[in-house]
Order: sequence, then C-alpha cells, then structure tokens
Amino acid sequence: MTPGNLSQSSPVHRASSSAHEIDSMQILIPNTSMLKTWLRNQPFTVVTPDVSMFLAARVTNAWRFQCPLPIISHCLNSRLPSLVYDAKLYRFNKSSFDCWCSIFDQLSYSLDKESDDFLLWLERKAGTHVSSVLSIGKSSYGRALYASKVIRNGDCILRVPYSVQLAPDNLPHEIKSLLTDEIGHVSKLAIVVLLEMKLGKHSDWVPYINCFPCLMEMHSTMFWSNDELEMIRQSSLYHETIRQKSLVKNEFLTIKNVIEPFSDIFERITFKDFMHAYAIVSSRAWGSIRGVSLIPFADFLNHDGNVKEFLLNDDEKQLSEVIADRDYCPGEQVLIRYGKFSNATLLLDFGFAVPYNIHDEIHIQFKIPHHDPLRRMKLEIMQRHHVVVKKDVNASSPSMDSFTIKEVKASSKKGRGLPQSLRAFARVICCCSPQELNDLAIEAKQTDGRLARRPLRNIDKEIKAHQILLAQISHLIEGYESSIKVKLHSTFIFNSSSPVDRETVGIRRQMAHDLLNGELRVLNSASIWLKNYCT
Repeated sequence: MTPGNLSQSSPVHRASSSAHEIDSMQILIPNTSMLKTWLRNQPFTVVTPDVSMFLAARVTNAWRFQCPLPIISHCLNSRLPSLVYDAKLYRFNKSSFDCWCSIFDQLSYSLDKESDDFLLWLERKAGTHVSSVLSIGKSSYGRALYASKVIRNGDCILRVPYSVQLAPDNLPHEIKSLLTDEIGHVSKLAIVVLLEMKLGKHSDWVPYINCFPCLMEMHSTMFWSNDELEMIRQSSLYHETIRQKSLVKNEFLTIKNVIEPFSDIFERITFKDFMHAYAIVSSRAWGSIRGVSLIPFADFLNHDGNVKEFLLNDDEKQLSEVIADRDYCPGEQVLIRYGKFSNATLLLDFGFAVPYNIHDEIHIQFKIPHHDPLRRMKLEIMQRHHVVVKKDVNASSPSMDSFTIKEVKASSKKGRGLPQSLRAFARVICCCSPQELNDLAIEAKQTDGRLARRPLRNIDKEIKAHQILLAQISHLIEGYESSIKVKLHSTFIFNSSSPVDRETVGIRRQMAHDLLNGELRVLNSASIWLKNYCT
C-alpha cells in the first residue's frame, strides 16, 4: 500500500455547446472500444498534432497524461465518452487515430488483463462477488485501484470475505501451538507469508503472493543503511527505527528456534527473509478480530491522509468492506486513509512519505536541569500528580519527559498542537522556590488534580515558562535546518556506482527531505505561536 496524490484533483468537465468551455476540459478514457466506435461516427475537420508531444506526466491516476487531445468541432452536443487528461486541446484527423488507439489499447490491456485475472482468482476462491466498480492499475507508486464505473457517495466499492484473508490463524497448527503470546501478530503473519513464499507455485495464494513487492522495492527505514539513517538523525524516527529493528530481530531469534525443527516446510530462513515478510505485513495488513489480516485486492488501495474513506470490518457478516465517501468518475484513482499518520509513522511502517502531511508531528524531550536546586522536589511533586517522568539515559534518576507537538495555527488562542502537559512542565521548571511549587500543588488539588494546567498568576513567570519552551524549540529548529542543508542538499553519502543503488538512495533522500521538512514546519509553527504568546 502506497501514497496517493494529496492535491485536490480538478473536476471533470463534459463536452458542452460552448467551445470556450472545452479549453479546460479533462478527458477520461475508460473504454477504448467505445471511443473507437464514437470517433468513427463523428465528422471531424482537423489537423494532426506532433506525436512527440505525447509525454507521460507524473501520475497518481494511471489514465492521466499530458498530451494533445481532440477538439470536436462539429458535434459539441454529442455525448463524449468521459475522458481524463490535463492538457491543451488540439484538433486531430483520422490518420492519427490508429496511433492513439494503439496506445490506449496497450494501456487498457496493462490494466484490465491484470485486474480480470486477479479478480477472477479471488472471486473463485471467495465463492462470491468482490467488486464490479474497481480495476487494478499502475501509479507512480506501484499498484493502485481505479474506478471502472461511476461510483456514488455511499456505494460499497469492495467486499472481501474473511475466508480469503491471510491471518495468523493460517499458520499450521503444529507451529502455531509453539508460538507464545510474546510473539506479536505481525511476526506470526510474517511466518504465514514466508511459508506461502517458500511453497512458490504450489501455494494456494500464489496470485496474491506474486503481487508483493520485492525487497529492493521496500523503503521502510528498517531497510536503510547506516549512512542513509544519518540523513534523519535529527528526527526521533532515527532512534525509533533502531529500536524497532532490534525488537524484530529478537522476535526472529525466538521464531527461528521454533521453526528450525520444521526444515522440510521452511528450509533455511534468514533474518533478511523475515524482515522482508515482516515489512510486507506491517505495510499492508489491517487490524482485525484475528489480530492482523492481509486483505487481497483491498491492499492495492493507496493512502491519502485527507480523505475519509477507510476499511471497515463487519464481524457479523465475516467480511471487510470499503464505502465511498464521495463520487468518483471512471478512471479516477480511489484512495483511502490508512490512519492519521505522520510521515515518521508512514516511513517506518509503510515505507513512504508525503510532501505535505497534515498529520506531521514531532517528539521532543524536556529535561529538568541537573543543576536545579529544586530538581528533586519538582520530580516528587510531578510524580505525585501523575506526571509521567522518564529516566534520562545519562542519569541515575528520572529527570525528563517526552511530548508530541503537532502543527500550531498562529490564530489559535489556546495554542492547540502544543500539549498542555508540555506547557505545565515548563511552568514547574521555572519555579524558583518551594512556596511556588506548593502553590501549584494546592491549585491542582482545588481544581481537577492536574498540575500547572492554568496560566501562572505571575505574568512574568508565565512568560518565562514559555520562553524556556521557545528556547528549546529554537535550538531544535537550528538543528533541523543544519541537517537539511548539510545532509540533504549536498553530496553527502551519495557516491554509489550502482544505478540501482543511486536510484534507491535518491528515493530515500526525498523521503528524508519530506520527513525533516514536515517536522521543521511543525517546530516553526510552535515557535511563531510562542513568540506571539510572549509578546
């Protein structure tokens, strides 16, 4: 599963009686034979455009190209088959018609053949209908699903029974009984995937398994080299990637001991094999009553964090379904929201990032200075009021907390996006006497029990608390700007002689750029709000 285009798609304009309106017309070709029949019956007076102008654009809609299109000069009132292209319109004659149809035939075949074969296999296996309004196509990110017919808001666009979903309970009983609850659902399903991969053409799931991306196509940060990870060292994702990779390796070592006696089934499984299967599951599976499930066909749907569509599980009917949240014209890519995920989450779990992610966030750690004479008292009072304080890795006692900042609108009076707990932490830190700390404790007891959630009565102290936050955030901004300049806008580590490696590094470099820029945007928004608050 991969990202869709987050920009708003232009509306599809139909042919009308106004030649002026045609200048902005988009054309969509869902059915080549319909186009051929319609064109042969139309009286054209036209000229032929230069074929070299037929240039593929960056697509999130597999039908979309920037190319010359026909102007129908004598039949504007005819019903034009709906078409989708963003380009200037040109007259053309029937001598160029065969060339156009040949191109569209090839494009249609690459989509329809794959769609028909896979859907036929899936519906035979399910013994029921899955979808009649979606077709598999290709986007710049890989497979995608496109509307093959008009879809209306509220239509059910696909239904996949639980019986044709892969889940941990697909494990052979003799292996499943040996796996403890310490092994997570994702790892268990990864074993199922490995088993089916090892079976190859003898697997009942081979049409689906063949759709999985190969290792070289996966870009989760768990697959990044140490040099590539250096690009994102400034982000908390750097440490989270290392932590996650360690957890996966520990689970693999436990699993390896379990499956070694079953060498006739698994042969030799390496950590690299397991990581590949694990990443397939983490990037494609949905949570379900069975733990997690891989859902054929549904997992070709790409992600858009701005849409409202998502996959629903109906345990009573024993199926998963997707309901359209808007109208779709034939040829439009259908997108769903995997969740309200930041680029850090998308990169780690799914292996992609988006240029402007409204769900971006940044995790920061805030410490009580070791030289603070009231440090012990501040820690005690925060723990007494259920403020979670974590242990500093360089200290023998707790001294810091971790907070998540989201984008803050400058117009927000309450600073929504800046956690109230973070602002409270800063108020506690700026206290200079036991009496000030006791006053905060008394106020908390008299209200809702939460410490320092209200502005300090002393305005100067309140401003000082937020200036402490501003200084911390300004320091982080400097680090991000330096990291982007040095590690992303230079030749840093990008000296591979292999074209494949250079392409991979280029892709990951762009992902790192999207990640760091998104987190920097969040920091800048917090900085602007804090500056306004302190003036």
